[in-house]
Amino acid sequence: MKYRNALPQLAGKSMITDGGLETSLVFKDGIDLPLFAAFKALETDAGVAAIDAYMKRFAEMAIREKHGFVMDTPTWRASARWAADLGISHDTLRAVHQETICTLSNLRNAMEVEGQSPFVINGVIGPQDDGYAPTRILTADQAQSYHDVQVGWFEEFGADMVSAITMTYSDEAIGIARAARHHGIPVAIAFTLETDGLLPSGETLQQAIEAVDAATGSYPAYYMINCAHPDHFAHVLDHSWTKRIMGLRANASRLSHAELDAAETLDDGDPTELGQLYAELSAMLPNLTVLGGCCGTDHRHVSAICKAMAAA
Repeated sequence: MKYRNALPQLAGKSMITDGGLETSLVFKDGIDLPLFAAFKALETDAGVAAIDAYMKRFAEMAIREKHGFVMDTPTWRASARWAADLGISHDTLRAVHQETICTLSNLRNAMEVEGQSPFVINGVIGPQDDGYAPTRILTADQAQSYHDVQVGWFEEFGADMVSAITMTYSDEAIGIARAARHHGIPVAIAFTLETDGLLPSGETLQQAIEAVDAATGSYPAYYMINCAHPDHFAHVLDHSWTKRIMGLRANASRLSHAELDAAETLDDGDPTELGQLYAELSAMLPNLTVLGGCCGTDHRHVSAICKAMAAA
């Protein structure tokens, strides 16, 4: 594939991601997402148009700011357990993955500026259970078996990489990394953190990263932090082990996960403040090259992050 064996972010190219797709669709576009499954929006013309406009806006920003763009598929909830809960068949789910990769490939062909703004197609994988407080904990072997199909589809249909987003414990991340290694596709692992800077499992971020690296021969291309406000984790970062963290997709909201789950209105925080916090965190993350947002963030936040990082 175009970037399969040479992801530009691994060579030091600064890349942006999008923000909180699901929260944007629900709170900004008024689109119903059962089980927070963004791919369900693809079932309507309005949903397709909303996602296309959303992604195009970030693509234009990447080009304007001379960054690359890690283009995410809307598939965080598009795995077997969630599809079953939504009444979606295996064949339909497979077709969703093919369609989303095709759409991003067309966007890349239409807008990428080679050399200046490379566009990477990233297959998004979410947890088998809740992304904040899982009630079923998989072993690494169970996680590899569960996620293997989705990873395989991304490899088959031409994604450049996959990312495991909102991982709450290390064993599931290990299973996904092993599935990616089996299919020969690069993988990034993004852990979510609670207000105390720990994973929902109680593991420290350092423990989780080191556990995944030890169990997979350091297969992940890099690690990220996502779905937590910088104030929740800045105090746990330390130069001695953070070189494996290359991406940040933080929340602008300081609410806890429990509070976000119960929220009926969008807390989108302060984009300018979030940008400044990213610039401060970059001093503790020497290899930070992938910049984006998570719940409640949109193009305003990522634009502020780009400006603050450039000034820093």
